[in-house]
Amino acid sequence: MTGPLAEPALDRVVGLIRDVPDYPQPGVLFRDITPVLGDAEAFATVVTEMASYVGEADVVVGVEARGFLLGAAVAVVAGTGVVPVRKAGKLPRVAGTRTYELEYGTATLELPAGTVAPGARAFVVDDVLATGGTAAAACGLLADVGAEVVGFSALLELAALHGRAQLGAVPVHALLTL
Repeated sequence: MTGPLAEPALDRVVGLIRDVPDYPQPGVLFRDITPVLGDAEAFATVVTEMASYVGEADVVVGVEARGFLLGAAVAVVAGTGVVPVRKAGKLPRVAGTRTYELEYGTATLELPAGTVAPGARAFVVDDVLATGGTAAAACGLLADVGAEVVGFSALLELAALHGRAQLGAVPVHALLTL
């Protein structure tokens, strides 16, 4: 794994990420970042580093579900608001919907209505960048409402799955690459 963090902080974060084979289905290797979230020092390191990429964004957008946790903390450090992008059927009012491919099926994301103004600069946060479908769907939802996606950040990028390519010109920042 590689990333921009200082070596001791990087080692601590890497050491907390767990591999869970055959989850959520056989053949998939799930990267569990929950231990990172539960470790105050590692969590603070990750959030501070991710917030350093937010720049002049007006809002941080966290992608369900672990992206909510990271996104909210990143927004506090960066001094912005936070908007969740949710799985389908979780919102009372929806600005837009995107269905996309996963490594093991399809999923649908929704953006809450009235939360991101046209012209807003949005910075998207998620836990893992894998095939890029989730990230591209979230960025597409923001573009659909007239927002400018100024960047995307993930704690972990699975480089062999080439998810970064799905984001086109959106700057991508991964703290760790595997």
